[in-house]
Amino acid sequence: MIELNINDMKDTERHSSKGNQLKWNPANTETWYKADYIGYEGLTEYMVSHLLMHSTLSTKDFVLYDTEILRVGKKDYLGCKSSNFLPDGWQLLTLERLFHTLHGKSLYQSIFQFGEVEDRAQFLVDQVIQMTGLKDFGKYLCTLLTIDALFLNEDRHMHNIGVLLDPLGIYHYCPVFDNGCSLLSDTTTDYPLEEDIIDLIPQVQAKTLSTDFLEQLDAVEKLYGQKLHFDFNGQIIETLLREEKFYSTDIKIRVRDIILQQRRSYQYLFS
Repeated sequence: MIELNINDMKDTERHSSKGNQLKWNPANTETWYKADYIGYEGLTEYMVSHLLMHSTLSTKDFVLYDTEILRVGKKDYLGCKSSNFLPDGWQLLTLERLFHTLHGKSLYQSIFQFGEVEDRAQFLVDQVIQMTGLKDFGKYLCTLLTIDALFLNEDRHMHNIGVLLDPLGIYHYCPVFDNGCSLLSDTTTDYPLEEDIIDLIPQVQAKTLSTDFLEQLDAVEKLYGQKLHFDFNGQIIETLLREEKFYSTDIKIRVRDIILQQRRSYQYLFS
C-alpha cells in the first residue's frame, strides 16, 4: 500500500472517453499512480504490459505497470503504478493537440472526412510525418492497433496517442502506455461482471480509424506490414494472475478467459 496526498493529484489532457482517472505523481519521485475509476483498470494495465514482455517489442518500447493499493486520506483505491518515462525538460504532446496547434482544427474530425479506412490511416501517418519528421510512424501505428485489437482497447483516440518532444525540438516515439480501457475493464457501465464475455466482446468498439478493431488492423497491416508478434500462452497468463496480489478471483478468471479468447481470435499474431 502507498499513501498519497490529495494535493499531489495531477490532471492531464489525456482524458479517457469514459472519464478522467485519478492520477498522482508525488513530489521528488519518479513514479506515477492511477486509481481504478470504472472497474479493474489497474489489473488490465498490469496484464497488458506484462504480456508485452512476451512480444517482439523491446522493453523500452512500452511502460510496465504493477498493481497497487492507493490510500488517499481515509479511502483506499485499487490501481496501478509505473515509472515516469518522460525525461526532464521533455514534453508529451498528443496528436490532437499538435494538429490543432498547427492547423486550428480537429485531427479526429479530419481523419473521418475520408470514407475508406486505409485512406484515414494514410492521412494520419502523412500528417504525423509532416508535423514531427517521424518517418516510421506507420509501423508505430500498426503496433498500437495490433495491441488494441488483441486486448480490446476501446480508448485509442487522438488524445491518447502522443509523441515526445525533447528540449532541442526533436520528436521521438512515445512508449506504449495507458491501456487501462482494455479487457472489458469497464464493469460500471458497459461490461458488467455477471454478463458473458462471448456476448460482450463483439460490443467493444475501437476509436482510432474505425469502430471495428479488425478492419483498422487489416488496413494498417496492408499499408505497413505486420510489425508485432507474441509468444505468451495460457500458463504465462495464469502465472501473472496468480502473482498479482490485490484483485478478486472472479475478476482474474474473467480477465484470463478474455485473453484466451482473444488469443484464439488472433492466432496469426503468435509464434
